[in-house]
Amino acid sequence: MADYRESPFASRPKTLDPAEYFNLSPEYRRTEEERAALRANLKRQYQLQLNNPLRKELIEDPALTRWTYARTNVYPHFRPTAKTSLLGALFGVVPLFFWFAVFKTDRDKREEQIKAGTYDRKYKISY
Repeated sequence: MADYRESPFASRPKTLDPAEYFNLSPEYRRTEEERAALRANLKRQYQLQLNNPLRKELIEDPALTRWTYARTNVYPHFRPTAKTSLLGALFGVVPLFFWFAVFKTDRDKREEQIKAGTYDRKYKISY
């Protein structure tokens, strides 16, 4: 942790703050241990249900259900930000202008060559 450098684009994670990492109160440690015990108990119950050889019903994991719902219903939960707007413009609008410029310059160059009589038509229909 001594060689951790902060990014200019993001704040320091709370878990890497030395004041919060080293100087933990006994009450804070006790609450963290209680949370870890609850998580371990829930994990044990889920593993018991999952590995039960006599199981006939479907095991429903609420966290997995919420995650699946959020993944399938993206637009009601979408929040437009500067980053999403920039990415939308970058991948949606910029390619349209790029290809317009490419095709327009190619067509103009070909028209100039046709007018000057220097364009070699590879696929001539008539001579």
